[in-house]
Amino acid sequence: MHNRVGRALLALSAVLALLVAVPATTATAETIVTGNSVCSMYMNSVGFGSYCSSGKAYVGDGTPPPTWKERLNGQPFVPCRNFPIPDGIRLPKAPEGKKWVLRVTITDYDLNSYNGGKNAHLERAYMPVDAAEEAQCPFPDYMRQFWYEFQTNYPDPALQIMPTYTPRVNIPAYFTLTPTSSEIYKIDGTTSSYFSPGRNLTMRGMVTQMTIDPGDGTGEFTCMAGTTPLDNPTGYDETKDPFHQINPCFHKYAKSSASQPDGMYTVKLTITWDVSYWIGKDHGGWQSIGQADVHAVQRLPVQEVEAIGG
Repeated sequence: MHNRVGRALLALSAVLALLVAVPATTATAETIVTGNSVCSMYMNSVGFGSYCSSGKAYVGDGTPPPTWKERLNGQPFVPCRNFPIPDGIRLPKAPEGKKWVLRVTITDYDLNSYNGGKNAHLERAYMPVDAAEEAQCPFPDYMRQFWYEFQTNYPDPALQIMPTYTPRVNIPAYFTLTPTSSEIYKIDGTTSSYFSPGRNLTMRGMVTQMTIDPGDGTGEFTCMAGTTPLDNPTGYDETKDPFHQINPCFHKYAKSSASQPDGMYTVKLTITWDVSYWIGKDHGGWQSIGQADVHAVQRLPVQEVEAIGG
């Protein structure tokens, strides 16, 4: 279930024992046992997400939750599941008659526990499979209660330029990203009966820096980034002139863009995203999974100072 939270940021609420992957096809991992589930998280230069095997938390009246065996009601437990390959993962062409899948397998589980047991964890593998191999991991409806997932891509960068969208020669042009394109939250969960009070997992993607090539041949410069406040989403103080701002992320163009293709400079952005997770302040607060760079290009006209408007 996905809910939108402040700043139009996506959110989702969750669990558990975590397998944390760095942004690479072959992932290293760290396991943390907490809450009522097991999740394998990933992040790369396209986005981040999680594949989870869900347990069931106490429902509020003090009654212990059912064990996995009780929830199966006599049906066989299928420990593996096939997922599509996440965006951003590059793999060679699959052999003839096969396709790539991400196979996630619950291992070392205990069906007599309500959350799979303290040793339960997830193993991930990118596998080329044919129809018979894919069928080795069926996904009957009754197994849905044991799995959930979420994925999100980074939002498209929305570059703000102040004091005018069209910068003026020799006047500082200030660069920021909009709040909704520089931070995104995902909270992972199913229904309230699977919600473990005080044991939530939140994944957060946040832009930590932005490297800008302004396109005029002066070279790149790097700005440390963070979200801008809701009451001033541009980060620009309009009570002050462009020469007396506190935002250090600015550039002065010495020439207009009139001689450039289409009359605009080509501004190249390298945006660094840091993805972290949170399972509570008692567990060390935000824990970084890793960083990834996203590249973008924006065309920008620059006018002589005499120009009006913008």
